[in-house]
Amino acid sequence: MKHFTKLALAGALATVTAGAAMAEGLYLPNLSYRTGPFAATGIPLMNGQRDYMEMLNARDGGIGGVPVIFEECETGYSTEKGVECYERTKGEALVTQPWSTGITLQVLPQTNVDQIPILAPGYGFSPMSDGKTFQWAFNPPASYWDGMSMVLQAISGGDLSSLSGKKIAHLHLDHPYGKEPLPLLEAMGEAHGFEVLPIPVGISEMQNQSAQWLQIRRERPDFVIMWGWGAMNAGAITEAVKTRYPMDQFVGVWWSGHTDDLQLVGEEGAGYRAISWSLPNADAPVMADIREHVVDTGKTLASDEELGEVFYGRGIIISAILAEGIRVAQEMHGTAEITAPQLRDGLANLNFTAERIEELGLSGMMAPFSTSCANHTGHSGGWMIEWDGTQFVQASELLQADRDAIEPLEAEKAAEYAAANAPWPMNEACEAS
Repeated sequence: MKHFTKLALAGALATVTAGAAMAEGLYLPNLSYRTGPFAATGIPLMNGQRDYMEMLNARDGGIGGVPVIFEECETGYSTEKGVECYERTKGEALVTQPWSTGITLQVLPQTNVDQIPILAPGYGFSPMSDGKTFQWAFNPPASYWDGMSMVLQAISGGDLSSLSGKKIAHLHLDHPYGKEPLPLLEAMGEAHGFEVLPIPVGISEMQNQSAQWLQIRRERPDFVIMWGWGAMNAGAITEAVKTRYPMDQFVGVWWSGHTDDLQLVGEEGAGYRAISWSLPNADAPVMADIREHVVDTGKTLASDEELGEVFYGRGIIISAILAEGIRVAQEMHGTAEITAPQLRDGLANLNFTAERIEELGLSGMMAPFSTSCANHTGHSGGWMIEWDGTQFVQASELLQADRDAIEPLEAEKAAEYAAANAPWPMNEACEAS
């Protein structure tokens, strides 16, 4: 409820006419969703993204001295509305940020024609990591298949053979996002001898999952892995508590590690974990800059409590990735007023070393990673975060995905996608790395 006091302002922001004649600057549209059943998770992410760009404008005059025009086009997480937003904004856009796996899949072929990079941090189609095949799509710093691999490592104690004979439920939104990790999970189940039990949750069922949790009580899986979003997360966590499912056997992807969802159950949710490629750090220098230039000047849409939460901090990281791609592109091409194809070059040459992360004031919030022509994800790894009854805390060292297991599947699915959408343009100049 804490976000609702600013919904009117957020709504006004989201209904700005996109794609109109732009003032001079870096036009970075964001296909946001501050309304609908996914608003509770969308709002803090969008607030973090927006505040980082507001901070760059106020502190630095933008990026490379060029102001950022960071405009939102409201989709409500609807694929149809998302495609409409893409079409409305693409004329002047340097990038498209679909904010839905469904929207990403719909606009993916068109970006080859329009030559606009997709930035889908930590979401979208996992084989987009293959930059030779998906030359306009980027999903740093980790893919959904990376995330599933790290979850399996965490629940197995690093030895997937220990899962042999066990049953793992995949509780997921019945949407391209929720289904995305199934190819890897099923392949790992076959390789390591565990049973996979897919349990879909329809959008109309998100707040009433009694049927799904009756199935979980009946099947008694050893672990439940949740690929949830929006109201689905809160519904699942509430049902897990109600049915007394062991919370230390309940693990989510990074979009299922939202502070507000766990606050609904408080202490009873203790032990629930999620994999995360970002960590909140109230003491990071970037947070002080955002407070000085955005919060204290009344430009933020976020509540004070939200500033210290996982999703707001992740929004900051997402905008930092985009801003760094712009800076790299400006440097590579010797111009501050870059084009969308030039931004693609920047996103393909990210290098978030520990030193660069510190320079950006992001220490303790993200792990190092780099991208290349062939590697559009970076595969930073992630941490398990655990709900302690009042907040999420770091619960593991940095985990890394089993890339030896994932890469052949990425190559197979990328080739299948290209064949199904032939003629599909490949970046033949791209060398494997």
